[in-house]
Amino acid sequence: MNPILTMILISSSISTILAIVAFWLPQMSPDSEKLSPYECGFDPLGSARLPFSIRFFLVAILFLLFDLEIALLLPLPWSVHLDPMLMLTWAFVIIMLLTFGLIYEWLQGGLEWAE
Repeated sequence: MNPILTMILISSSISTILAIVAFWLPQMSPDSEKLSPYECGFDPLGSARLPFSIRFFLVAILFLLFDLEIALLLPLPWSVHLDPMLMLTWAFVIIMLLTFGLIYEWLQGGLEWAE
């Protein structure tokens, strides 16, 4: 049998078995005690759900977007041997995309923390 076919068969069978076990194994029984917040044995003083600023999510999303765009720059030094002008063009395009994205977010007020 082909080794690649064997590996595909083994990995698909293991993943199927794990999915079936994960579906049938947990016995969830939610009740009021499990759903209530735990505060070191004391009765809860207030709501466990506190308001959370949406700015944190915006900063996290912006970080992920800019981080992924920076990750596009990482393989460029290996392409300098093939065509240096093409590598410089791609680097310029990616850096300009980052710059325009930063300027856009700055003008939209996405980086302003105080309201």
